[in-house]
Amino acid sequence: MYKLKVHKKGIIVIPKEIRHRLNIKEGDEVSVIVDDDGIYIFPNENIEKYFGSDKDAIEALKILEEERRKERENRT
Repeated sequence: MYKLKVHKKGIIVIPKEIRHRLNIKEGDEVSVIVDDDGIYIFPNENIEKYFGSDKDAIEALKILEEERRKERENRT
């Protein structure tokens, strides 16, 4: 487990060890999925590894994340 500090504007730094292990380089994009249990960050090229290659399932996850984001905004 890693503890990361949140900087201004919500910026976090992914430790070098993790970036190296997952082959994340400067300029790469990552996918972020949020649910009631936490935040999950995946290298874009590997998201299918975690959720299967079913494009519909991945799209459903993106829609769910958007719906949850809107719910959070409405609570404030």
